[in-house]
Amino acid sequence: MQTDATDLIESAPMTDTAVATSIPLAEADPVATACARIAPLWPLKAFVAVNPFLGLTDLHFGDAARLLHRVAGIDMLPARAFWTAMRTEGRISDADLAQAAQAHGTTFETVTAALAAAPVPPSTAGRIATVAEVLDRLADGDRQASRTAFMIDEIAKFAAAWFDEGQAAWRLPGATMGLYAAWRATAAHDRNPAAMGIRTFQATVAGADADPLRAIQATLDEIGMPANARADYLHRALLDIAGWAGVARWHGWQAGLKGESDPALVDLLAIRVVWGLALYRAQDKRFHDAWRLAMAEAGHALAVAPPAFDEIALGLVLQDAYEIAVHRHFSGLLARGELARADGRPEAQVAFCIDVRSEPFRRALEAQAPGIETIGFAGFFGFAIEYVPIGRETGGAQCPVLLAPGVTVCEGLAHAREGEEAEALGIRLLRRRAVKAWKAFKLAAVSTFAFVETIGLSFAVKIGGDALARTRPAPDPRFDNLDPDAARRLTPVIEAKTVGGRPTGFPPELRLQSAETVLRAMSMTENFARLVVLAGHGSTTVNNPHAAGLDCGACGGHTGEANARVAAAILNDPLVRAGLPARGIHVPDDTIFVAGLHDTTTDAVTLYDDDAPASHAEDLARLRRWLAAAGAATRRERAPTLALAPGADIDAAVAERARDWAQVRPEWALANNAAFIAAPRARTYGLDLGGRAFLHSYDWRKDSGFKILELILTAPMVVASWINLQYYASTANNAVFGAGNKVLHNVAGALGVIEGNAGDLRVGLPWQSVHDGTRFMHEPVRLTVAVDAPREAIDAVLANHPQVAALVRNRWLHLWCIADGGVAAVD
Repeated sequence: MQTDATDLIESAPMTDTAVATSIPLAEADPVATACARIAPLWPLKAFVAVNPFLGLTDLHFGDAARLLHRVAGIDMLPARAFWTAMRTEGRISDADLAQAAQAHGTTFETVTAALAAAPVPPSTAGRIATVAEVLDRLADGDRQASRTAFMIDEIAKFAAAWFDEGQAAWRLPGATMGLYAAWRATAAHDRNPAAMGIRTFQATVAGADADPLRAIQATLDEIGMPANARADYLHRALLDIAGWAGVARWHGWQAGLKGESDPALVDLLAIRVVWGLALYRAQDKRFHDAWRLAMAEAGHALAVAPPAFDEIALGLVLQDAYEIAVHRHFSGLLARGELARADGRPEAQVAFCIDVRSEPFRRALEAQAPGIETIGFAGFFGFAIEYVPIGRETGGAQCPVLLAPGVTVCEGLAHAREGEEAEALGIRLLRRRAVKAWKAFKLAAVSTFAFVETIGLSFAVKIGGDALARTRPAPDPRFDNLDPDAARRLTPVIEAKTVGGRPTGFPPELRLQSAETVLRAMSMTENFARLVVLAGHGSTTVNNPHAAGLDCGACGGHTGEANARVAAAILNDPLVRAGLPARGIHVPDDTIFVAGLHDTTTDAVTLYDDDAPASHAEDLARLRRWLAAAGAATRRERAPTLALAPGADIDAAVAERARDWAQVRPEWALANNAAFIAAPRARTYGLDLGGRAFLHSYDWRKDSGFKILELILTAPMVVASWINLQYYASTANNAVFGAGNKVLHNVAGALGVIEGNAGDLRVGLPWQSVHDGTRFMHEPVRLTVAVDAPREAIDAVLANHPQVAALVRNRWLHLWCIADGGVAAVD
């Protein structure tokens, strides 16, 4: 961890266009532009929400919508049918529509007339055709003759094999080579394209330049692509394989966190472009005539004025009108001002993640007793760590994906006697080898045929238990192959030591520095309760490839238990407690910090209090009663959205959903998120925000130099915007930005999912994550951010962070300043 967390934020690679190549960057500008427009896709094991428009935020929201439509015919806004339904339901009032129309320089009458008339399609002038697309046009839509679909399937199969992270029983030959080099080596033996009539494929690949950038440039020259259209053409080519392009972009993102570069995305682009060249060379005069016409159109100026009021212009007005009602709702709530709370020491303080699912639980918990105080903070609690489970050499990054882990923390056994940890480790490794051998037996070329007939019946009891939601189809990966006693005693080891040749843990000075940074970031510098709980969060689901997406995004798609336990251990450390007063933070001697984990699927909270002193037994018992009551109240509030009958045993039904391997909607995760509020809890205490707001505790009066404000606007707010825009896109156009139907998913390479048995990797959220079968469970609105801080301080942060300012200026989110008189927009 670093003294100034803002330094870590600014080291994050918001664009990652560096490539390993011998060609000067000036010649690679179209490649760099195209690659920068692709958003990364995190693998399933650490699946987190990503802004699908990440590479377009330098453009205005409306301009990005036009660019995507021009380049690939992609609709970024909800369909007209959605807006018609919202007007019919009264969700978009005449007054709001008139206000939005005026802001766009038009009139209410013009908008309503356009909505009643036949759609006016956006102009396709400047759209760049690909070779495969022209071939598909000539095939008159014949799916069996579709070169685009065939090409995507072939590239996707190869990408799945090359990027595979352990799912495949047999590794791809040449997987240690670069992506482009391995593809060229494999393509020399590939007869599939020839069988489909692309007889020039192998010769084209063999003759392509070994350097991917030179291969791209030579292809663009041969097909006659105009210079002013090259960036769009390459962007269009990557959008054909957007899922695997996202995986390649993720490799570049990870390399960027280390100050390095990764060529995977450029390699993949070269594969896609050379594939197009093979198609180009295999065609007849009819195709080449059509291609010359397409290139002539591409050479025209791209800045073509759109029709007077086309579907995009109409959609932008309706989007703003729809959001005006959301703004009015939240501004009305926040205009109440701060609510006075009882003076004196709190009975308990519980810090939750800012995740929107914490909001109803915090509200329910505070209702249990007037002396309960809740706090909102990013669920990694300021500890950007790599957490290494026992028995492994490397671990996962337990921090927001904008950051790189600053400290490695290893897992150990609490109160282990000498040699016990090594014994538990040995048993776990032995069992893992046995499991691996058993899996190899089941999948081997010969034994797989006899496996079901000889041993299949023995699985009947397990299958029955899994089908009836009585057992898990797979063990919890955190505790796999460990004895129950060892699993119960797993704990992070914060002591500084060297493991596997690298430093782990926190030296004493770093502990003190980290403790001060975290407490100040949470605005917790005085009036501590006897019991302070740091509650991370996770989820409980089975048979769910996107399970990590339900866990803590601030912990990199992992549960927040490890971070909460590290934070509690450091804040309880005697050396830390002795050093904090000199830094202006006085924690009473009788205050203890306890880690917890909020299960967002069941709303049960687990406390890790094995080492709590006996003096706090009654405090803990009382808190457990409050947490149980709050969990029951939250489950009742969520029950209607889960289609649970009013008279049903809600607690049992919710628990059963968490174990049901056929359940496609175990919880709604962050669906319907709409607002991010950074303010003292007194601003929102007692308000029913409907589980729609990220709540970050912040008191600007305790923020000397506004460093904490800078951190909030450059990290948690950005992450919340990513989440919001992923939900927005997956709702507005799930076919392009979402993951489709969960029921049809198959995992590819342990990285992502495909819908069916072939095709590109799917990005975003499944349809079932935003729709309940009859209606949308998420409203496609951009994030409303409300910050309780002086306007000049907010402006200063934006001035120092142009990329954050672009999110506001280009209307990817709405930023407000909270003042005693209400709220005011930050332009």
